[in-house]
Amino acid sequence: MASADLRQELHCSICLSIYTDPVTLRCGHNFCRVCIDRVLDTQEGCGVYTCPECRAECQERPALIRNIPLCNILGSFLSTRPDQEETGIFCTYCIHSPVPVAKSCLHCEAHLCDNHLRVHSKSVEHVFCDPTTALENRKCSVHKELFKYYCTKDAACICVSCCLIGKHRGHQMESLDEASEKKKKKLRNVLQKLTTKRADTEKRVRSLQERRREDQGTAAGVTETVTALFRDIRRQLEDLERRVLSEISRQEQRVSLSVSDLIGQLEIKKDELSGKMRHIEELCNMSDPVTVLQEPDTGNLCYTEDTERHDNQVRGAGDLDVGLISGKLHILSDIITGINRGIYVQQPTDILLDVTTAANNIQISGDRKTASRSDINQNRPVTPERFQYNQTQKDQLRIS
Repeated sequence: MASADLRQELHCSICLSIYTDPVTLRCGHNFCRVCIDRVLDTQEGCGVYTCPECRAECQERPALIRNIPLCNILGSFLSTRPDQEETGIFCTYCIHSPVPVAKSCLHCEAHLCDNHLRVHSKSVEHVFCDPTTALENRKCSVHKELFKYYCTKDAACICVSCCLIGKHRGHQMESLDEASEKKKKKLRNVLQKLTTKRADTEKRVRSLQERRREDQGTAAGVTETVTALFRDIRRQLEDLERRVLSEISRQEQRVSLSVSDLIGQLEIKKDELSGKMRHIEELCNMSDPVTVLQEPDTGNLCYTEDTERHDNQVRGAGDLDVGLISGKLHILSDIITGINRGIYVQQPTDILLDVTTAANNIQISGDRKTASRSDINQNRPVTPERFQYNQTQKDQLRIS
């Protein structure tokens, strides 16, 4: 009785259920936080807030203070009555306070606590079962009788009247326990098969996970290799660019110096020719014939050889050596070849060497993955498939 009184004190006056996250108002009354929040929301705009229990008023919305002692009491109370709170079913005959149910009577369609169960009828028609709210599911919907048999033809639970006068008359019947055991046996077989399939599925999952880890490891290795390769390619290209540009600059300086030297020589020659031209013009403007005739002969002052020599010097100064620059650029093909070698990723293989075709001067390892040249004749039998000469120019061949 004390337990029932305590339970009554733990009910929220708004939802009439056990408190959920209880909070306290200034007046001291307790409510579920959600319940009192909804009540206060409906009072918005009224100018005053009232307690649903004592109608105490306040001008501002009251602060909700969590009632920690009450929360602790609720925790202790619910932990000592797990069955009642899990099922939510109470004794049909305990009308003054809810009492946890112990059994349900299928015949009476009633729930019984321990006290009422002791005084309830023990006759055969009163069948007890674990607490349940679906008592009607255990009775025939036509005759309102408890299920007693199982019709194997229609796969249905039936009552005695169904067997005698109902639509299941003449069908093969089994007791509920017998039919239940047969179904359990089938379910166990299904469960065993499902367990095996689940184990196989888990094995496949583990295999695929291992495959994924291997692929991730391979991808990480290839990524590292390719990254290092392109880093090396960039370094080689930058180095090649510096060398080619340096060669172009060197050749440009060499040609520029040669041409500048020739330009200086030609400027001097031009000045000499200009002086001679002025002297000749002066002679041509003289009126004294004696003076003109006494001057040395200047007809051979301009030599074709000088012109040809300077032309040869200009050509000899040279142009940019495009061939040399192109030769340096041929290194690009070596870099490209290196790319093919750099991105090669060795893959696992099951290839094995064939002893029946190996020459007698080739020694095959026990795992048939390594072949090496041997000075000792292996004295293998002669077959049409066997090589009579070396199959490789290398001293050793390894299959990885």
